[in-house]
Amino acid sequence: MSRRKKKQHHEEHVDESWLLPYADLLTLLLALFIVLFAMSSIDAQKFQKLSKAFNDVFTGGTGVLEFPSPMPEGQMQSTDAVLDKPSKDDGFASLDKQEKEKQKQDADQEELAALQQKVNAFIENRNLAEKLETSLTTEGLLVSIRDNVLFSSGSAEVRTEDLKIANEIGELLVMDPPRNIIISGHTDNVPIRNSSFESNWELSVMRAVNFMKIILYNKKLDPKWFSAKGFGEFQPVAENGTKEGRAKNRRVEILILPRTGNQS
Repeated sequence: MSRRKKKQHHEEHVDESWLLPYADLLTLLLALFIVLFAMSSIDAQKFQKLSKAFNDVFTGGTGVLEFPSPMPEGQMQSTDAVLDKPSKDDGFASLDKQEKEKQKQDADQEELAALQQKVNAFIENRNLAEKLETSLTTEGLLVSIRDNVLFSSGSAEVRTEDLKIANEIGELLVMDPPRNIIISGHTDNVPIRNSSFESNWELSVMRAVNFMKIILYNKKLDPKWFSAKGFGEFQPVAENGTKEGRAKNRRVEILILPRTGNQS
């Protein structure tokens, strides 16, 4: 009787060994669905890293994650574009940078305005209001000098009696830190009539160069901040049809540039 009961006990026992592969299959399916869901929001580089991580865990040949992404290429690129959008913090940083740049520009304009007052005081003290004038623009501080202040008619050499004025103008250009300065020569449209120059363009160039050489005798000025240009009659500020207009066009200009955006 005891043997019969023991045998019946073994017959009623349920074999549960199938649960292990079934659980492994469910785990793999769960991992697959998680990866498929995540593929809609990760970029290609992150996908490859995730693929390698799962394949390292589930070793045993080629895994599902090693195959190319089923997501269309264009859709993957659009997802990357969304991920690469600047954050709000980036926007605030950009605004802060723009504000700082504007503050620098405003401070630079204030410094140029103070320099203009200094030059205007020099003009007033020397009674040169009809021969020198200043203007402050976005390009910088412009000092315009009539040619008869420095040169004889048709000549590019600074007159001996005007060397003192040229040197005093050079002293006004001493700044710390220094600025880029452009010296330019201009003429009227009356053709040149002497053996020294073939054109007004050559005359304007040499006047700019010779004036620059005079002010650079000042050892406090560094030549690397200076350049010279000649425009001839091609940038008039007045009509050449009158004597007064031609007198305004015959000039040497000093352009003192802003520091922001012009220096390294």
